[in-house]
Amino acid sequence: MFTNSRAVDRGLLFIRAALGVVFVMHGGQKLFQFGHEGVTGAMAGLGLPMPAVSAAAIIAVELLGGLALLSGTFTRMFAFLLAGAMGVATVTAHLANGFFLPAGYEFTLTLMLVSLGVIFTGAGAYSVDALVSRRERVVAPSREYHAAA
Repeated sequence: MFTNSRAVDRGLLFIRAALGVVFVMHGGQKLFQFGHEGVTGAMAGLGLPMPAVSAAAIIAVELLGGLALLSGTFTRMFAFLLAGAMGVATVTAHLANGFFLPAGYEFTLTLMLVSLGVIFTGAGAYSVDALVSRRERVVAPSREYHAAA
């Protein structure tokens, strides 16, 4: 059974990679294929407030959040933002279409729940977050030591 911490960290790496690629691709599609105006129109059609701001926010959250998940940088914060975005997408755009794709909520629900899982687990050892955390744990010499010297 794979229950050691290395196996868990590898699993988290694969989960982050899958989520990150999906979000980068969807954010890129919104930015480069649909454009800000196209996404703004979709947001307005859903009845979201401030559709131009909502469009810019979802493009930024998906692109930057996807890149953050890929590198494991500010992982919990971006997973939180992405989970929220997928919650909004589920309720506003997909819920009325039933569970199954192509128009249903199964995909956005899955992305939301996996993002929530990443919030609880964190990025794992193979991440910038872990590297920063290890550096912060290095014990600096105390002030008392410097005063005595």
